[in-house]
Amino acid sequence: MDKIFITALRAETVIGIYDWEKATRQRVTVDLELDTDTRRAAQTDDIADTINYKSISKRLVRFIEESRYELLETLAEQLARLLVEEFGVSRVALTLHKPGALSDADDVGMKIVRTAADFSGAAA
Repeated sequence: MDKIFITALRAETVIGIYDWEKATRQRVTVDLELDTDTRRAAQTDDIADTINYKSISKRLVRFIEESRYELLETLAEQLARLLVEEFGVSRVALTLHKPGALSDADDVGMKIVRTAADFSGAAA
């Protein structure tokens, strides 16, 4: 399986459990690894035959900026769902970073892996 990746996609959002976090936009960054078969796109040289990473990045930034969640886990899950449902991604590995969340660390975050089956009828 081929992979398309996006590294350090940045957006600002309201995220956190503390009152100050609910009133302040914070930067998050997203790393994505999207499974796909690029052979058809390589043959046709047509963007319609592959995952359009510009469209994905614009959609994710808009979603993140409009969202308001307490937990990184919720935002990560919703981003994975969006990629599967709106872009037909069969598998996504997603790392969500919240730099500055801890004063004694450069970064905190989480990593999830989801497939289309995770969001089909029974798993949704």
